[in-house]
Amino acid sequence: MRLPNEFLPRLFALALTAPLAACGVLGGGERPNSAISVNENNAEGLASTGPEADYPVVIGDPFTVDGVEYVPADSWNYDEVGYAVLDAGSGGITAAHRTLPLPSYVEVTALDSGKTALVRVERRGPMSGPSLMALSPDALVQIGAKDGDAVRVRRVNPPEVERAALRAGERAPDRLETPQSLLVVLKRKLPESGSASLALSKKPVPAPAEPGVSDAAEDAPEAAPAIAGALPIDAEVGKSALVAAPTVNELPKPEPAKDAPPRTELSAKKLVVQAAAFASEANARRAADALGGFVVPGGKFYRVQTGPFTTRGQANAALAKVKAAGYSDARVANAG
Repeated sequence: MRLPNEFLPRLFALALTAPLAACGVLGGGERPNSAISVNENNAEGLASTGPEADYPVVIGDPFTVDGVEYVPADSWNYDEVGYAVLDAGSGGITAAHRTLPLPSYVEVTALDSGKTALVRVERRGPMSGPSLMALSPDALVQIGAKDGDAVRVRRVNPPEVERAALRAGERAPDRLETPQSLLVVLKRKLPESGSASLALSKKPVPAPAEPGVSDAAEDAPEAAPAIAGALPIDAEVGKSALVAAPTVNELPKPEPAKDAPPRTELSAKKLVVQAAAFASEANARRAADALGGFVVPGGKFYRVQTGPFTTRGQANAALAKVKAAGYSDARVANAG
């Protein structure tokens, strides 16, 4: 029996592709499990540019690089400084990382230029050396960095429109440049080799109250755990529409009259620590939650404050902790 001529090309194509599929050589041979990429884990063959391409999220097993074990984990509270190397064979605005989920999204800041880019983590790596991550050539260009430069890597939860841009090999919108004051703080935390975590485990704790005086800050709950897209408090300085906090005149305390009645606990609490002022209420509230403070609206801005405190000593102790968290312009002010 002779087949019609139109069926012959189809049979010929099947004869060629069947052995290749059986041997698993389509797209290259086998790779070590530690160097797997997110696209190779898409078992359903889903489109690489649709929202479904971000699922399933792959964590993977622990592996070792140069004698150091790395344990992948799905942690939202990821914020580290370290060094980035060039991943010459990659494209788009992508990166390789040893422990972050595949795929995941991070904001990478070059500590020399202050430029920040949204980057999609798609691969495991680097597979040698102590560097924090490997960036594609386009990603390095976007942040104005080169092979071996210091970077800050912070996991975020961007909107779908930005995810889609990265999946299509395009750039997401540029972030605000990090101010020089914050870059100085970040460089101080940068180790000579490897990386260092910036993630905060708890809110600052004010100094103990004086005997006989109740301090409301001591009973405040722990800071809420990090959520998708939330920024650590020092990150807000560089990533939000931050403006300089308005100057607050601190009036000297008048000497109490000899016949004045004793101060009550309520009247004694007149001092607060003002950390910063934000143009965005949402950013101000995230910073306040991380500091264990509160937000005071004022005109076009939202001021983040902690307290109130009974004595100047308590306020100064809290001020030192707020400054250590990255708010170098924080100051003690009169409540209200």
